Amino acid sequence: MIRALYTAASGMSAQQANLDTVANNLANSATAGFRRRRLQFEDMIYQNMITPGSPESQQTTAAGLQIGLGTRSAATEMVMTQGDFNQTGNSLDLAIQGAGFFQITRPDGTIAYTRAGNFHRNNQGTIVTAEGDTLLPSITIPSNATNITISQYGVISATIPGQATPSQLGTIQLATFANPGGLNSIGGNLFQQTGSSGNAITDVPGGNTGMGTLQQGYLENSNVDVVAEFVQMILAQRAYESNSKVVHVADDMYSQINNMVR
Repeated sequence: MIRALYTAASGMSAQQANLDTVANNLANSATAGFRRRRLQFEDMIYQNMITPGSPESQQTTAAGLQIGLGTRSAATEMVMTQGDFNQTGNSLDLAIQGAGFFQITRPDGTIAYTRAGNFHRNNQGTIVTAEGDTLLPSITIPSNATNITISQYGVISATIPGQATPSQLGTIQLATFANPGGLNSIGGNLFQQTGSSGNAITDVPGGNTGMGTLQQGYLENSNVDVVAEFVQMILAQRAYESNSKVVHVADDMYSQINNMVR
């Protein structure tokens, strides 16, 4: 019974982590460019009462008797499916149709990556994120520029007073990874590369490296399916209740044994 108590407790702990993951997904269901997470479980070490394959006689071997000791949270998988596009009409709102990430320079000089394309200009005209981090490569739009256009290939142009034709101000570059699910989430809609993700591969939108193309005036919504998350929440609750029931049953059995001793 003691073993059953700890085994069921491991299941309750795992489902609590599962519910925490679902809660984070639902909390970010309206976060631009958010990627939902899915918790993965694995069974724990087994207690071998009889080792499978051990000889029972000269002609036969044992099927084995193993008692499992529960489960644990193994990893959170980041689901990289494309989110729906939301038209905003803002000339500096950008959505990526494809696998690429925007490159962002943080205040400490490190490079981060994001799918959230809600950019704006700072007081110097540089394109920055909502947190003020600079889009890489850095592109500055003159304060008197009008009719800002961003092509699907990342070329930024604007009309400057006194010039007959639009001026090209720069080209946005995107990054991809061999394993984007291995990126490290650091908050603020930002990711950092890791040894698991591999090094960033950079190119212009529409290149031959699978970056994808840009859509001006759109934002990519979170890829969280609210209905699916509610279903997962119900499943987590039922699994938690089942493990809780095992704890109560094991406790009752243990109490009966104690009463027999008395």
